[in-house]
Amino acid sequence: METQRPLCLKGSWRLVSDNMTASVSQAQIEAATAYEALFVPALFGPWAPIVADFAQIKTGDRVLDIACGTGVLAREAAARTGVLGHVAGLDPHAGMLAVASDLSPAIDWRDGTAEALPFPDRSFDVVVSQFGLMFFTDRDKAIHEMLRVMVAGGRCAVAVWDVIENAPPFAVLVGLLDRIAGTAAGDALRAPFVLGDRRALAALFSGAGATSVDVTTRQGPARFPSTRELVEAELRGWLPVMGVVLPEPEIRLIVAEAEKVLAPYVTSDGGIAFSMSAHLVSSRKP
Repeated sequence: METQRPLCLKGSWRLVSDNMTASVSQAQIEAATAYEALFVPALFGPWAPIVADFAQIKTGDRVLDIACGTGVLAREAAARTGVLGHVAGLDPHAGMLAVASDLSPAIDWRDGTAEALPFPDRSFDVVVSQFGLMFFTDRDKAIHEMLRVMVAGGRCAVAVWDVIENAPPFAVLVGLLDRIAGTAAGDALRAPFVLGDRRALAALFSGAGATSVDVTTRQGPARFPSTRELVEAELRGWLPVMGVVLPEPEIRLIVAEAEKVLAPYVTSDGGIAFSMSAHLVSSRKP
């Protein structure tokens, strides 16, 4: 395994490994830290064992996690492959990789994109990606790259969100954004749900040359500390990533309205909980 260490350099960080050096701003670190603290336990964490099970990750496997974020799925994979295996996590966001490296230094963290994987042919037994495919610039090329780095007969498992109608709280919030902030804001929140069509999803993998393609739909829990934290995370965290920055008066109005329309999902302790539907795609390399 390669070693990585995050070094604090006067308000910025540098992620150092045998194969990668990336400068990281304090803002990137803070954004990734907030992502790990809020979104991973609230939304993404419960899916890591589901995707790992679906990929049949086992002791000794060489596993690549594409669009790894702060590494929740890569850490789950590493726990299953053990010392005989090897896990790499790849992401284009330096802040995500810095936080991931701090949480699990033994994993091989790489800076890169799904469309140009920095690995030789036939490097991995298993390739996984959790809620990243929707945002790849060229999905067909990314799947070709997944197949390229897999051994013959290698396994691939990818998770994407179902259509937004099957995530009612987000559908309600999109409606609020359309009404108060405009369709650009609403479309930014619709973006994670664009691959909800099961047939189109299967065709995407088959068209790229994958075999034994199967699409399964599963339910997973989502729980945020409060309605305000859910909404502000989306408005202040996600929308700016998508190029939409709302003025403070609109944010305050949306939060106030959301407290009303999302009331059916509020739990007795003041949190907000609901179920999320996702598609899991499995395939093999011929």
